[in-house]
Amino acid sequence: MIANAEALLKPLTIKGLTIRNRVMSTSHAPSYGKDGKPQQRYQLYHEEKAKGGIGLTMFGGSSSVSVDSPAAPWNQISVADDSVVPFFTEFSERIHRHGAKLMIQLTHMGRRTKWDTEHWIPVKSASPTREPASRAIAKELEQEEIDRIVADFAAAARRCREGGLDGCEISAAHGHLVDQFWSPNSNHRTDQYGGSLENRMRFGIEVLSAMREAVGDDYIIGMRMSGDEMLKGGLSHEDCVSIAAEYTSRGLVDFLNIIGGQARDHIAHAISLPNMSFPVAPFLSLPSAIKREVDVPIFHAQRVTDLATGARAVAEGHVDMIAMTRAHIADPHLVKKLSEGRADDIRQCVGAGYCIDRIYVGGDALCIQNAATGREATMPHVIEKAAAAKKAVVIGGGVGGLEAARVLAERGHQVTLFEKSDRLGGQINVAAKATWREALSGIPRWLVSQVQKLGVDIRLGTEAGEAEIAALSPDIVIVATGGLPSRGEAKGHEHAVTTWDVLEGRSEPSGTVLLYDEIGGHNAASTAEVLAKKGCLVEIVTHDRMIGEEIGPTNQPVHLRELYKLGVLMTPNSELIEIYPEGNRMIAAIRNTMTDAEEERVVDSVVVDYGTLPVDAVHFALKDGAKNKGFTDLQALIAGAPQPFEINGAASDGGYTLYRIGDAVAGRNIHAAIYDALRLCKDL
Repeated sequence: MIANAEALLKPLTIKGLTIRNRVMSTSHAPSYGKDGKPQQRYQLYHEEKAKGGIGLTMFGGSSSVSVDSPAAPWNQISVADDSVVPFFTEFSERIHRHGAKLMIQLTHMGRRTKWDTEHWIPVKSASPTREPASRAIAKELEQEEIDRIVADFAAAARRCREGGLDGCEISAAHGHLVDQFWSPNSNHRTDQYGGSLENRMRFGIEVLSAMREAVGDDYIIGMRMSGDEMLKGGLSHEDCVSIAAEYTSRGLVDFLNIIGGQARDHIAHAISLPNMSFPVAPFLSLPSAIKREVDVPIFHAQRVTDLATGARAVAEGHVDMIAMTRAHIADPHLVKKLSEGRADDIRQCVGAGYCIDRIYVGGDALCIQNAATGREATMPHVIEKAAAAKKAVVIGGGVGGLEAARVLAERGHQVTLFEKSDRLGGQINVAAKATWREALSGIPRWLVSQVQKLGVDIRLGTEAGEAEIAALSPDIVIVATGGLPSRGEAKGHEHAVTTWDVLEGRSEPSGTVLLYDEIGGHNAASTAEVLAKKGCLVEIVTHDRMIGEEIGPTNQPVHLRELYKLGVLMTPNSELIEIYPEGNRMIAAIRNTMTDAEEERVVDSVVVDYGTLPVDAVHFALKDGAKNKGFTDLQALIAGAPQPFEINGAASDGGYTLYRIGDAVAGRNIHAAIYDALRLCKDL
């Protein structure tokens, strides 16, 4: 049991609602909505947290109350008409049967959305300002529109109550409409809604007053707000404390959900959704300060990745409820594991930001290390035992191989894991050497602890060949040998070293370095930071339109911030075409992909990142002897169904089936390798 665990497990009562513990998940937008409604996928995702012991789960981050706040971006929830009520009823019943409580976040996005979607209506705000993140120029709200939006909030709150939700909160954080009125950065009005802080608070007061009138005094209404916008010309901490005190003293809110920062542009967005480059709970001082000034419960979320930190925050009185939203994406059963004395079995969030990054590039929220999250209809969080135990061999101890070994062992199979190096973890061991990416090492750390507990026979420093595998007479062989870095196809590529060579210490460039990035991921940006911190003069060149084009918005701005601070020269829209030595230096020829103009750089070293190529020799050596000839049935894999050769124990009738996963098939990412392993091995 962790220190102060009793503080987390103590119930909290707000008005007549008792929440069974102090752990929650805040409203967020996983992009699981369908037709503006929280349908099955959305509900199953939250139900898993309820099964896992959470006290309160909140959904519908940015659920729209008005038609001019479109739900279309990021597949949000629309609460703008009564058609959503039956879905709320179904959702609340689903969550309540497991003992958890369910609330929603209501909002009008104001200027923080797109006009060219759904109804093609101009975005609205307090003043005709432009938000850098959404790139939308707002129409200034007129009084009639303000009155209509206030009424929309009230109607949405009524729908929440009618649908059986336990409460709702309004979003006055991240630069939504209510805090667009609050902030002098976005409110330039001279009427009764502008100028003084008292006037700027007026719109929010009208919204909450109308909501209270619509639902009655006994229904729970809260507010998510910033404790400090951390923005020049924005709301100061003192302003936010004044707002919190005013709204609570009027009895408008029953709880406050406090965060730090805002999200008006790329770097502000990354700061308000802190990744692994930040310490844990970096903004805890803000809710703590507000709690001293108000008499309602205080909630807080922002990079609380572990229960020990959450327990300390509650036990020391900084907050009343601690939100572990991304931590529940990594492990929705974390509260149950804590209460059962299995805290060391919790798959801890590493702060990779993969879940959020996917949303903002048009994808859905997925956890970098838990492939079942968001796929609860087809992927299990708890692995079922197989009807009969088999012998399984996993070749490769990266995260794909470790996940395969874990799932197979959970199935009850006898598993042997071969790893030719002296350490498990694979490519993450390389990535974790790069400055603030070290926290990635938590992914294999958890997997290794699980396979050890499950009794997997781990054979380090052993390269599995045909003889070693035959000696075990396996029923199942999983090839998870990963990939090795490619040097690309530029003329003279043999004169380059890879980002792996640099991070693993096989090459130690000095002086001037040209780093060519063909992939656009973390590897090159991280390596550029490492080299620059060692004193190298670095130019990072990429074929893409920008540096780190494949990196999402909670991570890319942090990379760019660090590269600018370190003086790294960034050259997009260029490809490396040739490398050749000249004296004791290197000439790197690059071509502008837009103009075809060629340039040369005189440098001391050339470092490249072209991704990986599969290490697949053992697969092809074993293929002919396999009952399935090494092929995976893709239709079964996609459907989450058993492989044909595994049905009815067919694989045990002599011989073995052979499957290949992760980068041993093609270079992809951590999540792909883990998902390959889970969806294949859960039925073997």
